[in-house]
Amino acid sequence: MVTVMKAIELFDQMEKSEGNKLDHLTFTAVLTACSHAGMVEHGQSLLLLMQQKYKIVPRLEHYACMVDLLGRAGNLNEAYDMIKKMPVKPDLFVWGALLGACRNHGDIGLAEVAARHLAELEPENAGNNMLMSNLYADAGSWENVSRSKKMMKRKRLKNFPGCSWIEEAT
Repeated sequence: MVTVMKAIELFDQMEKSEGNKLDHLTFTAVLTACSHAGMVEHGQSLLLLMQQKYKIVPRLEHYACMVDLLGRAGNLNEAYDMIKKMPVKPDLFVWGALLGACRNHGDIGLAEVAARHLAELEPENAGNNMLMSNLYADAGSWENVSRSKKMMKRKRLKNFPGCSWIEEAT
């Protein structure tokens, strides 16, 4: 949380400083920080500031950050409304942010909407199907788990196990 707050503090300093020119990348970074800190109102005000004061037209990455921000906070319907109102076609990052949030909050109906869009954009991605299968399993919807796995098998989609690690300083 310290790093997130530091990022927001640096943004505030940059905005007050006359020599700094804030650009779309700066706003992507600070919106991401707001998302990880759960600062919904601050993120929303920054998106407006970006458009109104700095005349920066939101890009897909800004919308993905906002969907992630709203989704992490549990505002799934608001996130979906934002997607529906986007002036550009949502990409896999926008739909992926919504799907991840639906998984975290157990919203199967909206997750299915996001998964359908992701399937159109990435028909060969088994990960999205596995996420849905896991969501169904968490809800005890074993018929849907079976249907999802059969569909993956029929499409010959394979989910490759992942591995990640972190190194801890001693």
